[in-house]
Amino acid sequence: MPMTRTIRVLAVDDHPLLRAGIASVINAEPGMEIVAEAADAHEAIAAYRQHRPDITLMDLRLSKGTGIEAISAIRSDAPGARIIVLTTFGGDVLALQAFKAGASGYLLKSMMRADLIDTIRLVHAGHRKIPSEIAATMAEHAGEDSLTIRELDVLHSIATGNSNKIIADDLDLSVHTVKGHVQSILSKLGAGDRTHAVVIALKRGILEQ
Repeated sequence: MPMTRTIRVLAVDDHPLLRAGIASVINAEPGMEIVAEAADAHEAIAAYRQHRPDITLMDLRLSKGTGIEAISAIRSDAPGARIIVLTTFGGDVLALQAFKAGASGYLLKSMMRADLIDTIRLVHAGHRKIPSEIAATMAEHAGEDSLTIRELDVLHSIATGNSNKIIADDLDLSVHTVKGHVQSILSKLGAGDRTHAVVIALKRGILEQ
């Protein structure tokens, strides 16, 4: 009977304790091993190029770039790379960005203990994996108009508590134009007011927490 080749895994996360936990789970699983770890986006890209792992576990919140940027860079260099996002953020916007960048799987850290090994095996076998609740949220918002760059600028300023007048001064816009952007943001996000818009944007991953 032919031997099954070991699945070689790269773990990318800026928290050493979490990387240690991931390594413990994977190294205890027959047929899997951690071959490298990385703490930021630059290290992730370099580690991938050096080790060419079968699976990369990628956090989204990293220093020296983002997880999305690291996924794009790795996939540009190696189109066949199989990358699983492992994150605390369940927003549909972040998940969509990750899959557009080239991720094959998306797993919340809260699901890691129960689903990590199965997800690695599924993605290694060529399948895609995404939690059902995130897939449902992505489907719910599919086809919606996304916020424009200027609307995102306004939304970020709203999130810091700025008034329309301050936003207008900061972005070199008229107050009337800012009010128009605010109404468009509320409409696109289905929000009742400015605070509600920020809450929705944080939940969906449009704004960073």
